[in-house]
Amino acid sequence: MQAKAASSAYPNVIVIGAGVIGLAIGWRLAQAGAAVTLLDKGTAGSGASRAAAGMLAACAEAEPGERDLLALGRASQALWPAFAAELEHAAGCTIGLRREGTIIAALTDDDRANLQHHLVFLRSLDLPVAWMPAAEVRQREPHLASSLRGALWSPEDHQVDNRRLAAALRTAACKAGATLHEGVAVERIAHGNGHIEGVVVEGTLRRADVVVLAAGAWSREIAIDGLVPRLPVRPVKGQMLALRMDPAAPLLRHVLRVPGAYLVPRYDGRLIIGATVEEKGFDQSVTAGGMLSLLQAAWRALPAIEELPLDETWVGFRPGSRDDQPILGPGPVEGLVYATGHARNGILLTPVTARAISELVLHGTTDPLIRPLRAGRFGVRAAAA
Repeated sequence: MQAKAASSAYPNVIVIGAGVIGLAIGWRLAQAGAAVTLLDKGTAGSGASRAAAGMLAACAEAEPGERDLLALGRASQALWPAFAAELEHAAGCTIGLRREGTIIAALTDDDRANLQHHLVFLRSLDLPVAWMPAAEVRQREPHLASSLRGALWSPEDHQVDNRRLAAALRTAACKAGATLHEGVAVERIAHGNGHIEGVVVEGTLRRADVVVLAAGAWSREIAIDGLVPRLPVRPVKGQMLALRMDPAAPLLRHVLRVPGAYLVPRYDGRLIIGATVEEKGFDQSVTAGGMLSLLQAAWRALPAIEELPLDETWVGFRPGSRDDQPILGPGPVEGLVYATGHARNGILLTPVTARAISELVLHGTTDPLIRPLRAGRFGVRAAAA
């Protein structure tokens, strides 16, 4: 891709979507001197970015057939410490990056057998994971259930407070010169003569040299002139809840993964528990069954949570692609760029996505890490304008 020159040395860019992905791209582009406008139909950071748990779990969540995603995730993990420090300095606030690592606990003999089998797979990928005996796990987390059989230890899978992250990115992007418009719904992306023209809002064309589609689970809803078929991104519903611990004496200090749930402790005492995986479109209902399944799974691992007050429940929509891997890189029209479909990995992949997409927009270069993740793998094309 080669961006069409604007009146300055850098292109005029519209980013559709102001979640962490869109905000981070907008921040990087504005830092470089591009004219950036961020459009979101809601409030910045209010979608999947707010609903997430903030786990940076490239190792623990590695699955067969996802080597390209793993490479991208490991690259992003390496970027996170410097990215967080730079962002905190730029925004003037903390984002709660915690680096205690992740414990994947076995509560039964079957759990232990399954995890040790998974450990063989993870080691075949040269990932830094190890088996931890129950006594050692209990030294780290003394409140775990007496049935504990050991755990898989992933020392490089950390966490960040995703809500603080979104707020910081909003501040940093605006300070760098990006313009943010909330409550603005894009009707369609317009192009002609083989190049992007801009986006249509309330019947009016807002012109741009480059349009970055980063609207998460809502990306498919935004029409692109002549695109056949539409981008294959769907909402994957996730119900979640938070309990309230004593920050001075938390029940849990590490990210904990157990069958049926994950538990993520925050510095402020919140204990995030998630998440269901439901193919129900944009259904926003919090259900008794969803809450019951999460609380039962969490209670089996950490029985003392039964004394904790319930702080919040919510629903989020992961942007899932057909293969549950992100869609990154140039679109079928010159000047159209995709940064969507991150599924469960949006927070993890924020630094590397922002870097790769900003390099593509500014310099026309495609990072080898995102080359296998372009939309063309789904047969997305554009009809002649």
